[in-house]
Amino acid sequence: MEGKVEHNHHHDHPCVEIAMEIHKVETPPKRSSLQKLKNRLKETFFPDDPLRQFKGQSTKQKWLLGFQYIFPILQWGPDYNLNLLKSDVVSGLTIASLAIPQGISYAKLANLPPIVGLYSSFVPPLVYAVLGSSRDLAVGPVSIASLLMGSMLRQEVSPAQDPLLFLQLAFTSTFFAGLFQASLGFLRLGFIIDFLSKATLIGFMAGAAIIVSLQQLKALLGITHFTKEMGLVPVMSSVFHNTKEWSWQTILMGFCFLVFLLVTRHISIKKPKLFWVSAGAPLLSVILSTLIVFAFKAERHGISVIGKLEQGLNPPSWNMLHFHGSHIGLVLKTGLITGIISLTEGIAVGRTFAALKNYQVDGNKEMIAIGVMNVVGSTTSCYITTGAFSRSAVNHNAGARTAVSNIIMAVTVMVTLLFLMPLFQYTPNLVLGAIIVTAVIGLIDIPAAYQIWKVDKFDFVVMLCAFFGVIFISVQEGLALAVGISIFKMVLQMTRPKTVVLGNIPGTDIFRNRDQYKDAVSVPGFLILSIQAPINFANSNYLNDRILRWIQDYEEEEETKRHSGLRFVVLDLAAVSAIDTNGVTFVQELRRVLEKKGVELALVNPVGEVMEKLQKADGTHDMLQPNSLFLTVGEAVSSLFSSMKSVSSHV
Repeated sequence: MEGKVEHNHHHDHPCVEIAMEIHKVETPPKRSSLQKLKNRLKETFFPDDPLRQFKGQSTKQKWLLGFQYIFPILQWGPDYNLNLLKSDVVSGLTIASLAIPQGISYAKLANLPPIVGLYSSFVPPLVYAVLGSSRDLAVGPVSIASLLMGSMLRQEVSPAQDPLLFLQLAFTSTFFAGLFQASLGFLRLGFIIDFLSKATLIGFMAGAAIIVSLQQLKALLGITHFTKEMGLVPVMSSVFHNTKEWSWQTILMGFCFLVFLLVTRHISIKKPKLFWVSAGAPLLSVILSTLIVFAFKAERHGISVIGKLEQGLNPPSWNMLHFHGSHIGLVLKTGLITGIISLTEGIAVGRTFAALKNYQVDGNKEMIAIGVMNVVGSTTSCYITTGAFSRSAVNHNAGARTAVSNIIMAVTVMVTLLFLMPLFQYTPNLVLGAIIVTAVIGLIDIPAAYQIWKVDKFDFVVMLCAFFGVIFISVQEGLALAVGISIFKMVLQMTRPKTVVLGNIPGTDIFRNRDQYKDAVSVPGFLILSIQAPINFANSNYLNDRILRWIQDYEEEEETKRHSGLRFVVLDLAAVSAIDTNGVTFVQELRRVLEKKGVELALVNPVGEVMEKLQKADGTHDMLQPNSLFLTVGEAVSSLFSSMKSVSSHV
């Protein structure tokens, strides 16, 4: 039944020609509520379908695959060869040269004894090598998590007056962070960390990088009485109130090493082949500065040094974990926040390098690996660790092929712990400060911020809130503020969905947004609207008001142009992915209101779930009659138009 509809009401409306073959709208297959729930839970908790690989395998093979899934080392281990080992040894030694000075520096950033930073670069990489699924991730302490842990625990306990309690709380927080991370992976709740949007993270990282750098002014200027607070204002006032304590020897030496490290970093960014220049620079700086201090007895001239470090491997620390007492709330909160941040960083870094080498990183497996690593770490004198961006980049550039590079790094750190600790006695604190500043400057990503500004101004505001919140309020509150604003943005999008008026593109049966397609024309007697979001309790009232306002606008426009009145409202539901009880009530109410005005409501292309719910709610079957339910807007207009013509011809 091919036919053409032509109407030429007043000459300002071009002729609308629409093919008139009407297709039936199919109802979705019947599924029980239990099946639907099962499907929804599977998509929420098992988006990667980990059991897919077990289908059709023998029992022996299933056991093997199961063990390989839990311990990825069993996947690549059997095929390991000498060629791979060569690459891994080179990259392992390279990241060890970076991990040793950074480990000491980051431990100081967390207000912990420097040795703990080295302990944390020994056990966790070994655990990760067995459980982790990334080949490039280099594991160890990181600046952001160190800063967070140090600043949060410092709110209640002073690291200077009560160092033992502070250390115990750090280990306990690490235990809870690991427990939380592993349970997120185990319970398949990875979507929780997706709430940290890219904009939030870029702002947070940049703010934290500035706060971390400002904290290093204490070491770089040689100040002894420095503020305990993290904000920009107290730090700057502390710096300028204590100008008497500034030591020119420290400033000169610190400035020289800082410039040296920044130049080497710049060289490696410009020429990635020269990655070893920036990778070796921190260790070289430590060696040089230690020799200078030792040769010139500079510690007597006001240059503060690390002092004696214990020799020997990680002592067990399970007896230091506190699960009771007054600080339990503090360690739980610290564990939760540092756990989430270090997970986000670790998984983001892992995925970044996996994409470069074209392999997959399983988010839930990574969470379990990082979590177990921290739980084991907390019992062996380590504080929170994760995949570090700077070290992973060096690892990647140095040609790491498998997680063995982590094992090589751990062995190097072990040798250092056993035999080389006395050498660090004269290392000045200023060089550690310079190493931290150089490492965190890489976290300030201006091109990414500019890209966000270009694409989405609201995201840019979220990023600025995270940035200024971290700098002026505090690290955790800045983060909370940005997450809150991101969630508020999501709620806004949900509660105020877009509705657009569609018009016909002349000579076709295609209908498109009239704002976007300037040549799309309206069909007389029809108001065609597209709703572009799920309809639920949060937005059904708004949609009702908005559609009635569209109708009012249409009627006012008709009066001025003296067209025929409104006969049909056509709702295009193709973009409505879901509907709830309030949404169904909204459709029913809208139909009633329109009937009173003598206007018919037609629905176009509802998706399966929406169709099903409308059917169930439609007791009298007047909502989903064939003449009010269509497959495309073109068919709806064509069919209703012909019925309108036949009615007018009978009159």
